[in-house]
Formats: sequence, structure tokens, C-alpha cells
Amino acid sequence: MKSKMLWVALSAVLLSVQPGVVSSLSAKEIQPPLYPVTPLVVKKGVDVTYPSVAGDFMVFSTGNGNEYNVERVSKHSTASASRVMKTMVLREAIRFGVAVSDGSVGYVSNRTGPISSWMWLGNGESHAAIGHMGGFSGSIVPFHLNASQDGKVWCFDTSLQKLRQNTMLAEFIKNTHHELTGQLWRTYDSDNFRYKQGYSDTKPGKKNDFDAPVLYVFNRVTSQLNMIPNAFNGTVSSDGQHVVFVRETNGNYDLWMQTINGEELVQLTDSKFADLEPQFNPDGSKILFVSNRAFGGAVTKTSLYMMDLKSYKITRLTNAKRATDGGPAWLDDDTVVFHSNRSLKKPQEDVVSNWNIWQLKLK
Repeated sequence: MKSKMLWVALSAVLLSVQPGVVSSLSAKEIQPPLYPVTPLVVKKGVDVTYPSVAGDFMVFSTGNGNEYNVERVSKHSTASASRVMKTMVLREAIRFGVAVSDGSVGYVSNRTGPISSWMWLGNGESHAAIGHMGGFSGSIVPFHLNASQDGKVWCFDTSLQKLRQNTMLAEFIKNTHHELTGQLWRTYDSDNFRYKQGYSDTKPGKKNDFDAPVLYVFNRVTSQLNMIPNAFNGTVSSDGQHVVFVRETNGNYDLWMQTINGEELVQLTDSKFADLEPQFNPDGSKILFVSNRAFGGAVTKTSLYMMDLKSYKITRLTNAKRATDGGPAWLDDDTVVFHSNRSLKKPQEDVVSNWNIWQLKLK
């Protein structure tokens, strides 16, 4: 027992890295988990992805072939009865679920035209529009919705490239492969946005034929809509003052942070590979993110990391041999939830062809 604890402690030291430093441990070896990891939400035959937590609620997205929806459960009892967003028209897809602390649920739907963002108000059948009404006409194609805990500030990203927008609208209803359901960051990568037998590693020098996406930040109180160029995968701090996002430069993906009004732009990571899908903790002192920095930029091998925004120290949280870990969120101060294609029987070494939600205990 003591030797196992010593190994875990040593692993945590070796895998706690500063930005731009790649772990020297071989991904070919099966390492014990850095922190205890267990499945949390498993639905047979259904992909369950991108958990979002606020207040007493957890929201997640589900996918099964051509059917996409969003569910809300109690974060204290995820097996309890869920609230499923109701479809209203034929072939409606409901995606990118976001939890709000009062029980409201944000989502994107194609029910009123191309796609537009909405918020179910948590009770009854009222749904409020989020963001600029250009979403109704298709001039804005909102993807990857996120929000502050109180639902006052929202963000989403999109391509301004018309041909890519049209493809994204088709992908909204049906992805080309289940892999993409759990790796939405690939939307804006021309080499990796659809399934194939091999992908180009995410590292400097890789060519991207897609135009850079933009991130929109919308304040529901003031109705102000800000646009950040070359940005996606945004996350808004609980106080609605800061946004962390992903920016791609010459094939390399890093995390950046700035105030909502565009001041104090700071580059948070400088890895040679991809840092993606950031998520603020409730008090805004830390972020979770996804990276393939330990796998030489391999697209489908990703782990979770945590950054302290005061010291900028980065700690690796997961280290499965082949898994694609993604979509992290904070269930509470000491518990992280995420989706993964890990095998339920051998989570550290095998993968399966569907996504489930897992939890990780930091203490």
C-alpha cells in the first residue's frame, strides 16, 4: 500500500507541468491513475458528453445516431429523474447544453431556422432567446455554447467562412462519426474535422485550410454582443468579467484569457501541442482543460489538466493509455466530471466506441 501511494505521489510530481513542458513518461506504459476515476453517467447505446454544472444541477448532451438532445439532472443524484429538453419539430436536434445555477438550461436548436441559441427557464414551458437574432437567419451559427454560472453572460463560437458554415449546419443534425461528438474542438480543424484513419498531429507547422473562427460574448443584461477574432471553446468566469478561450496559431492550439471588454489579454499556455476545452471553477481561481501534450499532438489521445490562475502551475489529472478525455467541468471543489471513451472494465488501458461521463476525485 505504501509503495502504491509513493508511486501515485511521484507520478503527480512528474506530471505536474509548467506550460510548454511535455511529460517524459511513456504513453505506452500502463500507469496507475493519478486520481481515482469512476463512471458517473452511463446510458447504453447513447453517447453522453460535455457535462455542465451550476448550482445544484448538471446538464449534459446525449446523442444516438441522428438524435441529439440535452438533459438536466441533480448533481447530487445523477441517477435520479432527468428533465429532457422537448423537441418541437420533426428532425429537431438540441445540443450544447449549459447549466445555470437557478436550474435554467441553455442549448442550441434548429427548430426556428438554421440554428439558434435558447435558454429554458427552468420551470414550465418558457424559452428565452440568447444572443443576437442574426442566429435566426443563419448569419450567426452558434456552436459550443457556454455561460457564467448565473446565466447573465454567454459565449459561443462560429465560422465566418460561408462554405464551412453550411457544413457545420449539416453536422449539427448528424455528425460524420461518433468521435466528433466528443471532440467538438475539431470543428475548426480542416484536417481533423471528420473521421478518417489518420490525422495530422496538432503541432506548429500544420496547415489549416479553414478560416479562423470567432468567439461571441453576449451580456443578457446590457444586450451587448462582443466578438473576439481567432477564438473558440470559450468559458466565462462566474462573475462574468473574464473569458478563457482557445486560439490556433500555425497549427498549435493554446489557451488565452482576457476581460469581457477586451482588456488584459494574456496567453496562459505555450505548449507545442493542443490545449483545449477550458472551464473555470466556480470562484474563478482555476481552470480545467484538455490537452494531447503528453501524446505528441495525437488527436484522439487526450488527458485532463488543471491550471492555477495565480501561480500558472499546471497539474495533470488523467493519464489513461489510449483514452480521449474531454469536456471537463467542476462538480464541486474536489470533484471533476468529464466525458471519455474509456472502457468501463479497463478504464486505464482500453477504449470503446461510445462516450460516458466519469468523475475524478482530487481528494
